[in-house]
Amino acid sequence: MAQPVQRLQGAERLNGEQVRVFGVRHLSPAGAYHLRSYLDEIKPTAVLVEGPSDANAFIGQLTKGGVKPPVALLAYTDSLPVRTLLFPLAAYSPEYQAFVWANKRGVPCEFIDLPTDRSLALLGLREKGGEDDAAEDAAEKRRAYAGWQHSLYESIAELADEPDYEAYWERHYEHAGSQGAYRQAIHAFSASMRELTEAEERESAPQELAYNELREAFMRRRIREVMAAGHEPDRIVVIVGAHHASAVDLSLPAMTDAELAKLPSVPTSLTLMPYTYYKLSSHSGYGAGNQAPAYYQLFWECLNGGKSEELPTIYMTRLATLLREAGTYRSTASVIEAVRMSEALASLKGGSRPTWKDLRDAAVVCLGNGDYAVVAEALARIDVGTEIGKLPEGVSQTPIQDDLNRELKRLKLEKYKSAVAQDLDLDLRENRRVKSEDAAFLDLNRSVLLHRLEVLGIGFARKQAVRQESASWAERWALQWTPEAEIQAVESTLKGETIQIAAAYVIHERLQQCENLAEAAKLIRVSCECRLVEAMAESTRTLQELAAEAGNFEQIAGAAFELSALVRYGSVRRLETESLVPLLKQLFLRGALLLVDSANCNDDAARGMAAAIQQLHAVAQEHYEEVDEALWRARLRELATRDDRNPKLSGFAFAILLERDEISADECSQEVSRRLSPGVPADLGAGWFEGLSMRNRYALLSRAALWEQLDLYVQSLEDEPFYRSLVFLRRAFADFEPRERAAVTELLGDLWGAGAEQTSEELLQPLGEEEKKKLDELNEFDFGDL
Repeated sequence: MAQPVQRLQGAERLNGEQVRVFGVRHLSPAGAYHLRSYLDEIKPTAVLVEGPSDANAFIGQLTKGGVKPPVALLAYTDSLPVRTLLFPLAAYSPEYQAFVWANKRGVPCEFIDLPTDRSLALLGLREKGGEDDAAEDAAEKRRAYAGWQHSLYESIAELADEPDYEAYWERHYEHAGSQGAYRQAIHAFSASMRELTEAEERESAPQELAYNELREAFMRRRIREVMAAGHEPDRIVVIVGAHHASAVDLSLPAMTDAELAKLPSVPTSLTLMPYTYYKLSSHSGYGAGNQAPAYYQLFWECLNGGKSEELPTIYMTRLATLLREAGTYRSTASVIEAVRMSEALASLKGGSRPTWKDLRDAAVVCLGNGDYAVVAEALARIDVGTEIGKLPEGVSQTPIQDDLNRELKRLKLEKYKSAVAQDLDLDLRENRRVKSEDAAFLDLNRSVLLHRLEVLGIGFARKQAVRQESASWAERWALQWTPEAEIQAVESTLKGETIQIAAAYVIHERLQQCENLAEAAKLIRVSCECRLVEAMAESTRTLQELAAEAGNFEQIAGAAFELSALVRYGSVRRLETESLVPLLKQLFLRGALLLVDSANCNDDAARGMAAAIQQLHAVAQEHYEEVDEALWRARLRELATRDDRNPKLSGFAFAILLERDEISADECSQEVSRRLSPGVPADLGAGWFEGLSMRNRYALLSRAALWEQLDLYVQSLEDEPFYRSLVFLRRAFADFEPRERAAVTELLGDLWGAGAEQTSEELLQPLGEEEKKKLDELNEFDFGDL
């Protein structure tokens, strides 16, 4: 490795030829700044950049007016499984600045890396790894290599006495004082790292090594092709990542036509998309990103303005401004002290200027008074930022973007493609005052599009709540177009070339992973809202398959409830839903039969069970002609009278029957007396009353005998059972509204003969000190296994 490095660091003579290689980090303000200076010095006739060689047409688009970084070049396979390659660019990316420099001077600029059809195919092979055992072995080796590589970077930082590798990189490379120093440092770093990693790659990551060797052989091929086109070698500048800087050695063989033909290939597509600083940051999971893109943008601006020495002052001043805007005042003296401290920290590490880590540490101490939480939000804004890129309309539109724009125009929604949020109210019913069918169902078609966008995760529209009385035919949406929505639209291209196809694909994917009855029923509803007939049929088949062996009452009730809503309101969306009725009957019957057995559960599960019982009861009321409502009532009565089921659920079932007036006054008195008798454990009796109070409370308040029995029950309890009963009774009454509590006090006043008004005043007045003390004792009471 040493010999090629010496040639690169010297006159760059390789086999008697001169080639200019400039190694960079892909998101490096110093790299971009020094590269531009180098290009001005060399004045090349060709600029070659590491990047997919089939994306050359996009270089011109990237330098058009109206383009605002960050942006990204996205390549994706046209068939399943979808694989992607992302090439993000910020204003401080050396590659982007090379494009701008070449465009201004009319100098040819090209990508020289493997085309995406080859690189994505090779990536697929790397992931597959051959047979199952071989694939697992290859994956294990890749994981081992990744861990070793991470340890290597940590070791480099530790040896340099830096908190992490990012700080090491910035201090030793971003702060390089001159273009020559930067280039020499990068080439030396590249050669040393390759020497350290090559042996480990052969052992743990041979596929990674082979992939990089293929890329570098292809890059040498492209360089030779440019030289053959008439460009003098010493007038060609090659810009590659630091890892490849020492390997672009023309003494090594270039890829031949035969070798290129042997490489696997897969159909791919490419597009440009706006990007964000958040996605560039390491917080979003992008491996080649940097932790503080907004900070590096500020670094870039200071370099260009000749203010690199003022960066600490500008950083701290802006941070203090953000704190002041948020209501946390910091003095100018604190800012000065923070700048001084950051410079002192840099001096302790032998640095010429503070790194980002130095600045953050000083900010926490001097502006946060040692508390990171005080400055966390302001640091996030100044370090990561909220910058979103922009591409002018017509620049590299993907098929799905074109389709979306056509749909917005067809449905007269173009005016809502604005940065200002606007509400849109839809009436899904037919408008009989217009002549054409498109106009008659305009709002319904708008709803279909917005639901499809929601399925795709395109944040253009957010559904809002509507009044209950118009819930079946009305919708309200908040519409707001953002660059993030544009990004989401581009990313949806991976799922299909139109909004309809992509939405169907997403539902299909969710169905493939669906193991839950309620989720399958929900996907039927989503398919209906999106007017995807085939997806609706697939969802129905999935639900039928899951229902055949379903044994979870809550899932069955949730699925039946979803189907009930579809059957009721399906006609509004002009879809046939009668075919769902037999499935609804099947689910309802299974749920009714499972009710009593499923009620044998603990209190933690009882609340979910109660909600499911309520859902199935709503189905019985709405579809009493289609489902076996008599069976449901019988099962509710059985649950209400059982002593070996969860008392809360027995009480809840009793409340439903009481509300439907299927419990006579004598039956009510007998059951209340039985459940709330001194011989019944306090937790069971009070738990039963808690379940009873979860349903229609006006029906409870109208039955004085019930409250009389509850009063006698509480009076009959000894101290310990009384305390135990209070746990459940307090929980039950906690959900009562103020007017309901007032009604209870009036009932008790009449029972005690103290007068409703006087009792209400006594019970509702603030607690005294003695009463608060008693309540504290209750909170500390040992309830055993409750």
